[in-house]
Amino acid sequence: MLYNPSKVAFGRHESFALRFGWLTKGFQAFEKNSAVFSDDDAVVALGVGKNMVNSIRHWLRAVQLVHIDANINKTTELGKALFSENGGWDPYLEDEATIWLIHWLLATNPEQATSWYWFFNFFHKPEFTSQEASNALVDFVKGNIDSKHSSTSVKNDFAVLLRSYVQSKGNLKIPVEEALDSPLSLLRLITYSPATKSYQSRLERRDNLPLGIFGFAIADLFQKRGLSAIPIEDLMYSRDGYVAPGLLFRLTENGLLSKLEQLIHEIPGVFKIVDTAGIHQLYLLKEFDPLKFLKKHYNALQQQDEAA
Repeated sequence: MLYNPSKVAFGRHESFALRFGWLTKGFQAFEKNSAVFSDDDAVVALGVGKNMVNSIRHWLRAVQLVHIDANINKTTELGKALFSENGGWDPYLEDEATIWLIHWLLATNPEQATSWYWFFNFFHKPEFTSQEASNALVDFVKGNIDSKHSSTSVKNDFAVLLRSYVQSKGNLKIPVEEALDSPLSLLRLITYSPATKSYQSRLERRDNLPLGIFGFAIADLFQKRGLSAIPIEDLMYSRDGYVAPGLLFRLTENGLLSKLEQLIHEIPGVFKIVDTAGIHQLYLLKEFDPLKFLKKHYNALQQQDEAA
């Protein structure tokens, strides 16, 4: 969640945007066999080409569902809670709330998804062209990253970001083989206007952002930062290399405050807004596991399904 200029990544997705079914299929295969991505029959087990095997492996790591390195291969607690075939909350990615959660996990992972982290936390133009944004990312990389990366690889990485969030019917440049939109495109966080040949990523109220996902994000931020109070301004705008839920979810200031007030009302005793010396701050009143917000959301959803 905290940016480290010596730990960044570009292009590990093999130029494939995240696709429907990849996270669930890949996670469940990994849960059965943690060496699935290095096995000779990986293409058979996953039903995709070799490059796509590598891409699925990358997306699982970028969305923080698995840990894969030289020493250990294992599922994360959150990955198991979400996608496990044995009691996972959303094993087939049917709830749009899960897609909001995927977005949060991706954009708060600068080590594996550097472009996502940069765009949703530090790029503030509400309307832009692909060239403008990719050039800005190249400038960021040159000035803030220790290792060298070619401008071409950085720009290609950003192109995959756009394909991940923009619905294909709005952009005729998307290849036919990518016509099946990424699940992230459902969030409408980035749109494309053929008339102006520009993209939009505007701040809105985002009433469709589920409270359980927002609550998880806020609690996750408190936990990762190890703080008991965070200025509301820091929740809206990125500072000191940390992510800001307001920008990351593309919320207006009023939209952010409204969500915080709902959170305090719906789950009392966890958070409180206090004006201290003229600074509005959100206080964490007690330690609270972020996963509890998700459990509350998915349990309520299950109860609705059972009652229907």
